[in-house]
Amino acid sequence: MGSSGLVQQAPWLVENGLEALESLLQTVLYYPSQPILVVDSDRNCLDANSGAGRLLGLPRDQIIARKIDDFVDPAFLPQLEPLWAGFLDRGEQEGTFPLVSPRDGVRDVAYAAKSHILPAQHLLVLHESNNKKTDDDSVSSWVKDYAFFLLDAEGRIAACYAGAERLYGHKDTGMMGQPLSCLYPAEDNLRIKLLRELKRAAAESHFGNEDWQIKKDGSRFWGNVHTVALKSEDGELRGFARVVRDFTGRHRADELMRRASARLKQPPLEPAIAGIVSGELDRVTEASDAFLDMLGYRRDELVDGPLHWSDLTPEEYLPLDERAHEECLRYGACTPFEKEYLRKDGTRVRVLVTNAVLNVSPFRWTAFVQDLIDREPLETVDGELGGEPHFEEIVGKSAALKRVLGQAEIVAPTDATVLLLGDTGTGKEMIARAIHRLSDRRNRAFITLNCAAIPTGLLESELFGYERGAFTGALAQKIGRFELAHQGTLFLDEVGDIPLELQPKLLRALQEKEFERLGGIRTIPIDVRLIAATNRNLKQMIGDKLFRSDLYYRLKVFPITIPPLCDRPEDIPILARHFVQKYAKKMNRRIETIPSETIRALVSWSWPGNVRELENFVERAVILSRGPKLRAPLGEIRADAVESPDGVTLDQVEREHIIRILRQNGGVVSTTAARLGMPRTTLNAMMRKLGISRKDL
Repeated sequence: MGSSGLVQQAPWLVENGLEALESLLQTVLYYPSQPILVVDSDRNCLDANSGAGRLLGLPRDQIIARKIDDFVDPAFLPQLEPLWAGFLDRGEQEGTFPLVSPRDGVRDVAYAAKSHILPAQHLLVLHESNNKKTDDDSVSSWVKDYAFFLLDAEGRIAACYAGAERLYGHKDTGMMGQPLSCLYPAEDNLRIKLLRELKRAAAESHFGNEDWQIKKDGSRFWGNVHTVALKSEDGELRGFARVVRDFTGRHRADELMRRASARLKQPPLEPAIAGIVSGELDRVTEASDAFLDMLGYRRDELVDGPLHWSDLTPEEYLPLDERAHEECLRYGACTPFEKEYLRKDGTRVRVLVTNAVLNVSPFRWTAFVQDLIDREPLETVDGELGGEPHFEEIVGKSAALKRVLGQAEIVAPTDATVLLLGDTGTGKEMIARAIHRLSDRRNRAFITLNCAAIPTGLLESELFGYERGAFTGALAQKIGRFELAHQGTLFLDEVGDIPLELQPKLLRALQEKEFERLGGIRTIPIDVRLIAATNRNLKQMIGDKLFRSDLYYRLKVFPITIPPLCDRPEDIPILARHFVQKYAKKMNRRIETIPSETIRALVSWSWPGNVRELENFVERAVILSRGPKLRAPLGEIRADAVESPDGVTLDQVEREHIIRILRQNGGVVSTTAARLGMPRTTLNAMMRKLGISRKDL
């Protein structure tokens, strides 16, 4: 296998890594509604997704461990044996066979099969044979475009499965023991990116991204990559599980949509807002007065003059221009990016290239450039919303936030369950909404439920609904949140507050894709994508017997940790400007500047309530401001503001502290109790003792 270290690790990797590969397989294959069966060489069903359950008319647990023979018309069984032998011999097969289900009887079902997606595991993708078959129904869309790898801690290939040879063009035996970088011959930049991916996966437990991948013949495909770190019980890194998917077709479609969107959303050409530059790749031939004023050039120095892009661009930013040229030539437009230009006097100006569009001639393009320094500070926010496409409501451009948005973009097209972790006020619901907007369910309902805001006794009926007469006072049927979210997305906030006795029913609904209303006898099938969020330590709750481990692992298919605001201080000025704009417009105020002293104070504060606390503080500041300059109550966020004056009693200190935490958590007692490290009943007793009521919030 290439080295003694790899030989020593290979048994451990094969034994422990296959579980991680199967988990990745479930994430990327099992959740689509397309019916999918995973079987062994003896035709025993090892796993099935919800689509297979609907097609066969059986719950998933009645499919697993049975043979395919049990679902085939008995008259077809003599033909099944040679058919299956031929499949195992060739490794791929497409055809039809008659399936029997309790609900629909016998009918022909088309299938596409691929062998050995993982050791001794084969995949069957099913679809009704009377439906028109599309490219997405073919086996190549589900399996041949996937590659699975096990790597040792140094990034060497210990095992590979499924489409690794087809995707990259390398023989499996030739890859064994080789560094994964062998897939990128003579591509130093891709090798460096690969090392960064493995380092991030090792540091963050998992990492995913999309980028161009290189085949052995030099051709490329657009790969969706997900890597999971494999660690021993004591935390030692032992290797990686990695899945690569060929998303070239989807990437082309996305680029076509982005090109169309870019042409529709070209920024206005008012000289006060944007500079417009047209050029022949390396030479500037035309420019607006606004652009010339920004850089300090006269028009006669430009037209037919010696001005080139390299004259305007610092050396470290030249690759950005090259990337923009390449994207323009390939797609007709480029993605927005920030860079710096050189003024004539040698100083720099930071700009946002909001768009670049290829003109009729392939050698001429137009860029829209916006100055990010000399403009009024409150007018630059629009270019900093999310820093990524599709995340318009999310404000910030820090590396920590971009990492979260990248993870959200990776998981959104799947139907995998997402668990959002992070302190209160960090914006978990906004991330959940962004994932929904990026998913195929975007045109369906997005239903939310805050599990901490519903009394324990009513939570079950809120989730699952009830029938008329189910209990005293149930005068009419009630539809629950699961049913409302059918074919859409259900967002369960504060999922850690779900009582222990209700957790098995939630787990069953997620596992079986069905439930019964309270007082009902009819099983209701559902197709719901779940996104859960919590600010609590669920692992600790499992140890305290307050949360079921099986539910935890069912929710934790794809966890995303949202960093607190104190870990991304570079976003604080951007958020502050955004909230000033928002509330100034709402209150019909004209606030033009934020004093630098205020910005420094905002950045230096720890923001225990995160973005929610910052927003509330800025709203108060806008209320207090009477002129064009923001007047913020800085005493609230300076270190000396928390000092208690002489003569203050302990009860007064406790009362003020509890009120402050309650305000930060929107008045939710359970969340506040978790922040204070005490049971909710204890906090309620303290509030009664200290005379704290809703009017204090």
